[in-house]
Amino acid sequence: MFRVFFRLPALALLITAAGCSSADDSASAAVPSPDAKVTELCRNLDKVLPAKVDGERREDPEPASALTAGWGSPAIILRCGVPQPPEMVDPKVAEGRDPDAVAGGVNGVDWLMEKQDDGGYRFTSANREVYVEVAVPEGVDSSGVLIDLASAVKKAIPEGIAS
Repeated sequence: MFRVFFRLPALALLITAAGCSSADDSASAAVPSPDAKVTELCRNLDKVLPAKVDGERREDPEPASALTAGWGSPAIILRCGVPQPPEMVDPKVAEGRDPDAVAGGVNGVDWLMEKQDDGGYRFTSANREVYVEVAVPEGVDSSGVLIDLASAVKKAIPEGIAS
């Protein structure tokens, strides 16, 4: 009887863990922790983000937050209120750190593009009061993603220098 007492909780724990494990492709994203002003702008962005990006329907990552959003699987992940990427600080530093970091604009929003080790790209908005980061998985048309997000970013995040 003593052994059964310990086996049953272990079995229950195993079943619970298996039930909680992610058999689906739910995405996760680290939630930024910006100040109150940036958080408010990010909440405004969340309200105007499109329901679809690059033809993929919105499926927000875990944990749920107005500072993160996602579309598709593998997920296109947007995080609002991220810190300034080091590559934006000094172009000479950027050259030494990431030769694949390139700046460009799409539909009125400037982005820093960084190729990731997994073959995808990370884009971070520039010349806006808040840094918005978009991770685009390998094989996804990043220009379509940025085109679909541009109007929301322009509407919610004013031009300026992020603090």
